[in-house]
Amino acid sequence: MKILITGATGLIGTELVSLLLQNGISVHYLTTSKSKIVKQLNYSGFFWNPSQGIIDENCLLGVDSIVHLAGATIAKRWTSSYKQEIIESRIHSSNTLYKALKENPNQVKQIVSASGTAIYPDSFSAVYTENSGVPQEDFLNNVVVKWEESVAKFSALGIKVCVLRTGIVLSEKGGALQEMRKPIQWGVGAAFGSGKQIQSWIHIKDLVAMYYFALENSWEGTFNAVAPNPISNQELTKLIAKYEKKPLFLPNIPRFVMRLLLGEMHELLFTNKNISSQKAIDCGFTFQFSSADKALENIIK
Repeated sequence: MKILITGATGLIGTELVSLLLQNGISVHYLTTSKSKIVKQLNYSGFFWNPSQGIIDENCLLGVDSIVHLAGATIAKRWTSSYKQEIIESRIHSSNTLYKALKENPNQVKQIVSASGTAIYPDSFSAVYTENSGVPQEDFLNNVVVKWEESVAKFSALGIKVCVLRTGIVLSEKGGALQEMRKPIQWGVGAAFGSGKQIQSWIHIKDLVAMYYFALENSWEGTFNAVAPNPISNQELTKLIAKYEKKPLFLPNIPRFVMRLLLGEMHELLFTNKNISSQKAIDCGFTFQFSSADKALENIIK
């Protein structure tokens, strides 16, 4: 098997590349930086510039499946121009891939694309399955809807489309957890708002294992990439403090404070979604880290 990966040098992509190579799978990857192109026996880079529709079509040679992770991070202040970049980075990269596949001979049978859980509205009572998406008038929901639409059209080329809607990724190498750890490490940690908001998360190792499983088993359709046991922000904060061996003594941080500090991006800290992973489990996937306690014990050492 040979896999083409976009976003291969990001947090998820780096872990996935490592897992695939360990399992004897050859990897082609696309990069916007020519200095990051390497050519090795089972690991080869190819240049692309999605904003200009440029791609080295040789990246498709021998490729069976594509993992599409490319997209500007949402963990930066959402200025008007950056919000546009968040959307365009996802749409342009999908369109560039689609055009390359349509216009060049290839044997690609499947694309597995990242997506987000922002398609689900905040709720204290709902448990969301893959069929629960409700279009809303907010930025992140709009990003996810357009992102998934840009990938859905690959089915017109006879390619199976699999979408993994990813929750909060817990990793020792970056992402949301590292930002949550910092104030706790400094002794000024506290939960956000009421702390009761439910947060659906996944350990980075389980996430990349799910991508690998989706490839191996030719998954098609939408799957929630979240662990089986979501947790409140209050409990998550307490667990992080437990493993950091730091006390929590400050009152919860009001939402308006985080809005002043982070602008519109503060919404990421207050998401309240109980998301089900039952579909992935029913399709044979097994989580290594099903509880936040075990996940954090593994990460914070």
